[in-house]
Amino acid sequence: MKRLLLTFAICAAAAACGNSEETPPPATQPPTQSAGATIPAAPAVDANAILERIKVLSSDEYEGRAPGTKGEDLTVKYLVDESKTLGLQPGNPDGTYVQKVPLVGITGAQAQPLTITKGAQKKAYKWSDEVVAWTRRVADTSSIADSDIIFAGYGVEAPEFNWNDFKGVDVRGKTIVVLVNDPQVPSASDPSQLDDKVFNGKAMTYYGRWTYKYEKAAELGAAGVFIVHETGPAGYPFPVVQGFLGERFSLVAEDKNMSKASVEGWLSLDAAKSLFAMAGQDFDALKKQALSRDFKPVPLGLKASMGLRNTMRTIDSQNVIAKVEGSDARLKDEYVVYSSHWDHLGVGTPVDGDKIYNGALDNASGVAALLEMAKAFTQAQPKPKRSILFLFVTAEEQGLLGSEFYATNPLYPLEKTVANINLDGVNQWGRTKDITVVGMGASDLDDVLRAAAQAQGRTLNPDPESEKGFYYRSDHFNFAKVGVPALYTDTGVNFVGKDEAFSKSKRDEYTSTDYHKPSDEIKPDWDLSGAVEDVQLMFMVGHMVANTDRYPEWKAGNEFKAKRDAMLGR
Repeated sequence: MKRLLLTFAICAAAAACGNSEETPPPATQPPTQSAGATIPAAPAVDANAILERIKVLSSDEYEGRAPGTKGEDLTVKYLVDESKTLGLQPGNPDGTYVQKVPLVGITGAQAQPLTITKGAQKKAYKWSDEVVAWTRRVADTSSIADSDIIFAGYGVEAPEFNWNDFKGVDVRGKTIVVLVNDPQVPSASDPSQLDDKVFNGKAMTYYGRWTYKYEKAAELGAAGVFIVHETGPAGYPFPVVQGFLGERFSLVAEDKNMSKASVEGWLSLDAAKSLFAMAGQDFDALKKQALSRDFKPVPLGLKASMGLRNTMRTIDSQNVIAKVEGSDARLKDEYVVYSSHWDHLGVGTPVDGDKIYNGALDNASGVAALLEMAKAFTQAQPKPKRSILFLFVTAEEQGLLGSEFYATNPLYPLEKTVANINLDGVNQWGRTKDITVVGMGASDLDDVLRAAAQAQGRTLNPDPESEKGFYYRSDHFNFAKVGVPALYTDTGVNFVGKDEAFSKSKRDEYTSTDYHKPSDEIKPDWDLSGAVEDVQLMFMVGHMVANTDRYPEWKAGNEFKAKRDAMLGR
């Protein structure tokens, strides 16, 4: 799950949120019309069935479900067997339930520490504690040697915002240091507010994602690239970055990924400040300068050297895909795709003696919920007109690789892929009066969701932490990236029968205690009644989209609209 759970946004007024003791109407409302399709009655959803599936997938036997391990073998077999048991058809046109995803696994070790020099001065940074680094190059070794270091602001080149952090400098063969997130530019009229015309103000754009920064560095020919970690702008603490050490998987390009930077990585904030001080620069002052369009890259007068030694293996990991065929002969070759990643982190560094990263919430819960939703679709009356695909993807935790492979090697044409609906973690804390929409306002799918939520007596909330860029952190993003409208929701914040502090306390507890840790296991206080209603809600949305008269579209001005319009010849 490439997001941390959203923190609670305190309601501005009781009237806006409703009485926390008030119970919303039941989800089973009479069918009504919306967006050209009937809102179906909520299907029966079995919370115990979801829980039992989570127990299996997050058990120690499955060893944390890392790609290329016994855990993958068990998980794929389980998903295929469950798909057959539920009456789902093979999702691959070749008659199987799997799509092979070729990956290279690279385990990097430090051969030479990151060493910064300035004349006779020399400083080596501590592996893991101060610097986390790897390479995606398919080679035994990878290194940078006496590479000039340039501070490149946020590492962004965005013509639509008239923004270029690389102007006037050639970074080929050099090492760049960049800031996490995208520039949070103050408004000229009120510096206490953000300029919402630049990088969408508070909301992160793709320019703020670490994946973009590495992609841009490679495009410009940089030898090395390091992102300065800050917990607030990143949305997660440094230990999450430290979790990148160990085996990392990548898709393999024809050039064996040699076009990537030789070394990619992160610096802790303290390490970065030390590096800037060595250059005679003040980190905070340069960070402030980087918030301006007038910013120019700053050569730091330092040189970087580092060496990595790699152990490699190639594997065919697997996406699992199953199908419910549409009932309309004219529309059954059009598809609504549900996605959920089956992988987690496998076996890793022990914490309190436990080395299995079980991933119960992240994302055994999403997979279990999607299987229950698939069961509902096999029993749906009326049957959906369009076909429904259930895509369980691999290697999300490695950088959304399984969904990227599907989106760039689709089993069914993208122009006939109507929408993607993604599940990454479910609500385990009880019923809510609302649902959080990550990237709210992106597409017509929000309107379909709103109509279905109203049938449950629920409301929609926008992402209260849009600056964290959660829309770019899970598998739906790869569908959006190629133009397919994609919906991604999160647990609501207004829990039935709970006070306003409940949501924040539970989310904070999960983030600090369980996220990407062995302790992400089923807890005694789990209450899946909210997960049941969310599964019903996502079922209704997909059923409506499968029956609507027209495709959902991106909203005007959305960054993915042009790609979709070109795909559909608009």
